[in-house]
Amino acid sequence: METNLKKHLDFTNAGSSITARSSIIVVVALFMLIPLGFVAETVRERGHRYNAVLMDIANTWGQRQTLIAAIVIVPYTVTKQSKETITNANGFKQSVNREKNVLRQAYFLPDDLTIDASLQDEQRQRGIFKSLVYNADVSLVATFTNFSIKSSETIQQIHWEDAWISVGLSDTRAINRVDTFKWDGVEKKLTPGTRYQNLATGFHAKLEGKDASFTPGTTRTLNLNMNIKGSESFLFTPLGETTRVNINSPWPHPSFTGNALPNERNVSDSGFTATWDIPHLARNYQQHWTSDKDDTNLFEFTSGVSMFEPVSLYSQVTRAVKYGLLFIGLTFLTLFIFELAIARKLHVVQYGLIGVALSLFFLVLLSLSEHIDFMLAYACAAALTISMISTYVWMALGSFNRATMICLLLGLLYAVLYSLLQFEDFALLVGTGLLVLVLMILMFVTRKIQFKEDAPQIANAT
Repeated sequence: METNLKKHLDFTNAGSSITARSSIIVVVALFMLIPLGFVAETVRERGHRYNAVLMDIANTWGQRQTLIAAIVIVPYTVTKQSKETITNANGFKQSVNREKNVLRQAYFLPDDLTIDASLQDEQRQRGIFKSLVYNADVSLVATFTNFSIKSSETIQQIHWEDAWISVGLSDTRAINRVDTFKWDGVEKKLTPGTRYQNLATGFHAKLEGKDASFTPGTTRTLNLNMNIKGSESFLFTPLGETTRVNINSPWPHPSFTGNALPNERNVSDSGFTATWDIPHLARNYQQHWTSDKDDTNLFEFTSGVSMFEPVSLYSQVTRAVKYGLLFIGLTFLTLFIFELAIARKLHVVQYGLIGVALSLFFLVLLSLSEHIDFMLAYACAAALTISMISTYVWMALGSFNRATMICLLLGLLYAVLYSLLQFEDFALLVGTGLLVLVLMILMFVTRKIQFKEDAPQIANAT
């Protein structure tokens, strides 16, 4: 009874045919999806924590910045006619005309706008996590020539003396300093807030102009120099009738984004430069409008650059885990072929332990890469896994040559996987080629398998 039970539980006796044994090995390989799933969940959890830290750093350092500059706003009073129905002392109703004064605002965008921005990348660290941020020196020149107010209502008075100029900035908490804010060469005092409902954040300055100062045809110039902090991206809005923007940075991995790409760009290992020339016809709002018809969305057209990190640590590890089952399958297939060649079988537990060791590689890679360079972490994790599995196979099969072949196979697989992780645009192509190659090898090795009624075997394997 006891002998029969042992025989029933013994894996080496359970698969007396290639079909049965290979089926059991496939089941064991599929069971390895469980530890791979745990590893993938750990990678996701660490990735979410990393993103939370990035967001926290951005909230304290400075978030993505969008510059909306500049808008001259001139208040004016109009006389508005209205009809009202009143009841007199005799109880009769009659209509009367009423006049009331209503305060409006006129908005003027620059004729020519030039923005120069120099972004200096920096690394901020919190715990074991690092975040890419930037420090930007921004220089702006805007010229205005037309301050003619056209309204369908009767204009009673234009309040030139109360005009102001507004500059929008998405995260004003990250302003380090404003070195220059001059209107026609005169330094102006800045006040928080834009005083414009369509610009939630920014600052403004009173112009305190006179009638002669806003005479149509007179050119007025704004000069602005400031230093701001930000993270992830720097964007701008092309408010000028002609807008020219120059952005440069020593960061070698820019990602140009927004509604318009730069007309000229130069990207190298030492950084990038980019230039935009955008006409006002590219957007859908006018150069001048009034508050009685104010449906302008200044954020509908933005362009700029993102400080792009080519491949993040957690995306690399996640992509590596996706190839985990392929690694396990190829390793099991090699061991199975060795079994047929030397007529010695591994136990199901031994297959399981080898699969767990292969799964553990990704966890070791994740834990090491959070503290050291990814390439070094990958090499250490691969060396540990390869040496552990090769030694175990040597002891299990009693064949140093077979263990050496397993070592070489795993070394080749990990080298291919590292190449896949570095190919951003060709990863799918290379991965598909690897699968085709594996299938071809498998078809070649198994081309002469002969099935007999009692005990199939490989005949004339070569």
